[in-house]
Amino acid sequence: MTTENVIQEQGTSMLRIGDIAPDFEAITTKGTLKMSEFAKDKWIVMFSHPADFTPVCTTEMSGFATRKAEFDALNAELLGLSIDSIHAHLGWVQNVRETTGVYFDFPIIADIDMKVSKLYGMLQPNESETAAVRAVFFIDPAKKVRLIMYYPLNVGRNMNEILRVLEALQVSDKHSVAMPLDWEPGDKAICPPPKSLDALNERLADDSVEKITWYLAKKDI
Repeated sequence: MTTENVIQEQGTSMLRIGDIAPDFEAITTKGTLKMSEFAKDKWIVMFSHPADFTPVCTTEMSGFATRKAEFDALNAELLGLSIDSIHAHLGWVQNVRETTGVYFDFPIIADIDMKVSKLYGMLQPNESETAAVRAVFFIDPAKKVRLIMYYPLNVGRNMNEILRVLEALQVSDKHSVAMPLDWEPGDKAICPPPKSLDALNERLADDSVEKITWYLAKKDI
């Protein structure tokens, strides 16, 4: 089922892993942005925050800003959003820069009409009908949604985890492997399990991998 046909409930759609990121055009702190044309050949980490000029959101946005070079190194563009006006966004960016020296140098969508929030399922009425929850969408260069995180209004995100799963997705794609519990960059990855007796026998004879058992084996990448 396409995202255009996904069931509508209370004015929001539930975007799922594997869906193509819905297209939209919006005003941002970096000018007008069209999703289908944004960050071509790059990953996108799109995240929403409940409101400008609020304490938890300020810590989170500052976290994205101060670690932007790490996202750049992973070929990823940052894209923020909240249900605030462009004037509120600009005022907040400047206030944080003046008071802390941190500059939010990435586009932040001014979703005052809630169009994008509804399209991406960022509005969850049991939490709030007027503020986006703390959602994170990992979108690959083909514009496919690969991973989704949701946090409530009162709990901030973990930047280490956001960077960890972004790199895990990329490494998994590149090497056709899976990631075990608590995987960190540099750790061994899980080899795909055998799907035939011939493959099973090859696995048993392969001394280049760490075999916990015939269906669970790890290798350096």
